[in-house]
Amino acid sequence: MSEPVQLTAHRAPLPAQRDGTAPSRPAAPAPAAADKPAKARDAFFDNAKYLAIVLVAMGHAWEPMRGDSRAASALYITVYAFHMPAFIVISGYFSRSFDASPGRLKRLITGVAVPYVVFEVAYTLFKRTAGDDPDYPFSLLDPWYLTWFLIALFVWRLSTPLWKVIRWPLPVSLAVAVLASVSPDIGDDLDLQRVLQFLPFFVLGLCLKPEHFRLVRRKEARLLALPVFAAVLVFAYWAAPRMNAAWFYRRDSAQELAAPGWTGAVMTLAMFGCSVVLVACFLAWVPGRKLWVTALGAGTLYGYLLHGFLAKGSRFWDWYDAAWIHTPLGEIAVTLIAMSIITVLCTPPVQRMFRFVMEPKMEWAFKRDAAEVARQR
Repeated sequence: MSEPVQLTAHRAPLPAQRDGTAPSRPAAPAPAAADKPAKARDAFFDNAKYLAIVLVAMGHAWEPMRGDSRAASALYITVYAFHMPAFIVISGYFSRSFDASPGRLKRLITGVAVPYVVFEVAYTLFKRTAGDDPDYPFSLLDPWYLTWFLIALFVWRLSTPLWKVIRWPLPVSLAVAVLASVSPDIGDDLDLQRVLQFLPFFVLGLCLKPEHFRLVRRKEARLLALPVFAAVLVFAYWAAPRMNAAWFYRRDSAQELAAPGWTGAVMTLAMFGCSVVLVACFLAWVPGRKLWVTALGAGTLYGYLLHGFLAKGSRFWDWYDAAWIHTPLGEIAVTLIAMSIITVLCTPPVQRMFRFVMEPKMEWAFKRDAAEVARQR
């Protein structure tokens, strides 16, 4: 068989121009955009996501101990005041480029909607079996436990183009949250109370720019964050036996929490301000350099969804009935165990094991992009 013809190995000499000068060859085509190296991940945001998900796991571990320990209750209130807002602000920041294009809609479906369906079914089966509730219904309209965040992220990201075109996105989103907090008739479908009451944090993330994060990472901000956190811990210790922690879940209206309707508006605005300050203090102490935990930042959604089986299983199987857990050393041990488990669940091996669920390609489910087909031709 003859060797393949090399179309670009040699070029025929171009004829000389009339003035005797050598002719110029046509400029080489610019490299395609696909040939550009992928943008490196920012270690700061990966570190922030990892630390935020560790706080989520710690909060779930402390919940059953709140009745026996005022200190645990104070830590629980403090963490719940900012850990999910921090996660949502970062999610909003990285949703700024969402424009409802086919490619981004595809990633939204495969990376958010499909995991929501899979884990909603899995959690329901888990509650039916391990939770000894065989009649618990399957319902994609009533998120159970942790899956609310996925359906909320789906709704928030779809609404991104709207927030990018209106003039005052953050005040409008706060008005929506206030109205939700005083509207008990919204119901539980798609956990809309949480979707609407947490909405301002997502919109805040959409409004932020890189310079805002550089501002909170200054040395002055780190030093100021210490007395702020100390003051919040002292206040939380005082408020622990006096305050209903359900306010921080944002899943109920004021009336459903046995409070006057007007308190919903006051608490929504007050907690938003408090949460924003604490998120800024938290981000001020997030390391910006690459650490051994930085690689775990890409797997925080894995850890978030998978650790829910252990968090709920610990209640179903009465792990907290052991007396030693409710001692100071037991509380420290539970905290360290929660940190270790969530760390393992964010590791690359776990990501590879569950990627078929969390990030399925599903090429069979989508039409091929016409521009991509034309390029291949």
